[in-house]
Amino acid sequence: MQEARVIPLRSPEQRRRSNRTAGPGRNGAARPAVAPTPLRPAAQPAGGVQQRLADAIGFLRKRLTGDYAVDEFGFDEQLTENVILPPLRLIYEKYFRVEAIGTGNLPSEGGALIVSNHSGTVPLDSVMTGIAVHENTSPNRYLRMLGADLVFQVPVLGALARKTGQTLACNADAERLLTAGELVGVWPEGFKGIGKPFSDRYKLQRFGRGGFVSAALRTGVPIIPVSVVGAEEIYPKIGDLKPLARLLGFPYFPVTPTFPLLGPLGAIPLPSKWYIEFGEPIRTDRHDPADADDPMIVFNLSDQVRETIQQTLYRLLAQRPGIFRG
Repeated sequence: MQEARVIPLRSPEQRRRSNRTAGPGRNGAARPAVAPTPLRPAAQPAGGVQQRLADAIGFLRKRLTGDYAVDEFGFDEQLTENVILPPLRLIYEKYFRVEAIGTGNLPSEGGALIVSNHSGTVPLDSVMTGIAVHENTSPNRYLRMLGADLVFQVPVLGALARKTGQTLACNADAERLLTAGELVGVWPEGFKGIGKPFSDRYKLQRFGRGGFVSAALRTGVPIIPVSVVGAEEIYPKIGDLKPLARLLGFPYFPVTPTFPLLGPLGAIPLPSKWYIEFGEPIRTDRHDPADADDPMIVFNLSDQVRETIQQTLYRLLAQRPGIFRG
């Protein structure tokens, strides 16, 4: 059996993928004023079952013979496209009923830094944002997420994160990906954002030291602010078992209305209605790359991104018809 090939990181210009055609969107009664991007149709074309079967056989053959490639970060595009994305797409479309807004701000090629709010106790918001990017770019692009050390220390999860294109949240890796023309996702609030109590929902936490801005300035890529509404309600955090969190090495151990009271059933997220809005890109190519070392410029840009996301969250919250409706 041959081993999987390891290939160098490629730019989108060197890697063209097949397009998916999006179908008509859902017709809801009330929703945010900006028109959401329609989702793909559920109906399958004639011969769809046979085609899926043929694709599955072809996928298995390639896995067994080692006829697939991974890039220098461990990203396995074939595994991600054929195994990981399909179930996540169902959650995106059917369970959270995500509506992506402003997807025209996502570039079809070239690097960009996607910066989003972080919430939900469990970071499903980053996963759904990645699906929104993939489903609403042409050709379909992957969001290369920057994750905390803890993600890669957890057995199975760490390996899976690498396989799906994630890497450590450090400037060196971010700049390499951006220079190669990738879309890179960062959540500057970190654990402070996803672990905040439900009473602080949709209130952005501190954005750290602005390392993401430095990476964008050095590479000259645009920063795209992203606002996610709906994730705060999937696991309403009403308590924190800190002694248990320290024992397990976690930043927090959440208590929600259903967990741990209902055991494994309490781990099922509530089916809130989600909106993900991609804001207008903030250009950095007008700056000199040396500005990445200027604390004031970095702070001002970081504050601009944070304020844009916060104001968009307030607007989306005011316009949504309800937590579960839509």
